[in-house]
Amino acid sequence: MTTLRLATRSSALALFQANSVRDQLLIADPSLDVEIIPTDTMGDLRHDLPISFLGGQGVFVKEVQQLVLEGRADFAVHSAKDLPSSATPGLTLAAITTRGDVRDCLVGRTLAGLGPGATVACGAPRRRAVLANLRPDLNLVELRGNIATRVAKSKERGIDAVVVALTALERLGLEGEVAEIFDPLVMIPQVGQGAFGVECRSDDELTVRILRGVNDRDTELSVTAERGFLAELGAGCSVPVGAWAVTQGEEISLRAMLASPDGQAILRTTASGTAAEELGRKVAAQLRDDLGGAGIMASWQRQATPG
Repeated sequence: MTTLRLATRSSALALFQANSVRDQLLIADPSLDVEIIPTDTMGDLRHDLPISFLGGQGVFVKEVQQLVLEGRADFAVHSAKDLPSSATPGLTLAAITTRGDVRDCLVGRTLAGLGPGATVACGAPRRRAVLANLRPDLNLVELRGNIATRVAKSKERGIDAVVVALTALERLGLEGEVAEIFDPLVMIPQVGQGAFGVECRSDDELTVRILRGVNDRDTELSVTAERGFLAELGAGCSVPVGAWAVTQGEEISLRAMLASPDGQAILRTTASGTAAEELGRKVAAQLRDDLGGAGIMASWQRQATPG
């Protein structure tokens, strides 16, 4: 029997992800034994600070990755949206599993049901930018914490609604909390949203081979295109961008957005191709160089610079 140690964050949603991948591995190879090793990341421990203050993309994966790099675990399961757009030295993204629902949703009230000046809590700059564009009158505030904490915020005095990923609610049996689901063509999802990324050491050929057994080809192509988009922009989860790819046979269709932090300017475009990463980079270059995105990206830097 082969025993593999699986590193994961210790939140309820992360443990769901880890157990889901473990179950898939055991179905593919019943002779395996998979031990789950949970840990907390800086992103989990510091709810008092915005993600951008903690270093942006990667704050929910670094400590988990370190367990694998140090040999204390054999592989790790992440929410694909938390992974940096560039590969981590020494690690291979060996599998991306079948994707859940990519859409975002409102908890508490519908968009139309929110009165003028209502307060909506959401963590992602992408979500805030789209909401500000749709409803400039809203008061948008920062949202951190696990899914249960975020849902509870919608019931607190002073918070009228919160925005979260629909698939997170579904995976935790909280779909009854959904007030409205956003059209993904309007609120284009975060790169990798709804998918699990499975990493192991690059030199661990046996584990790479085992993990490839749970890889979903269509999801891999879609997420690879989205990650190519993010890599070309040199951006992460702390800036308002989104990308969503779908496959049909060999064809990949990628929709993407790039927005100013205040939501006053949002650029969207769509393109298709068969080379996933190349398509993502092409779409990013189109938004940045051909559609005026460079000026919007400069506004990200101005906002991030103190004074």
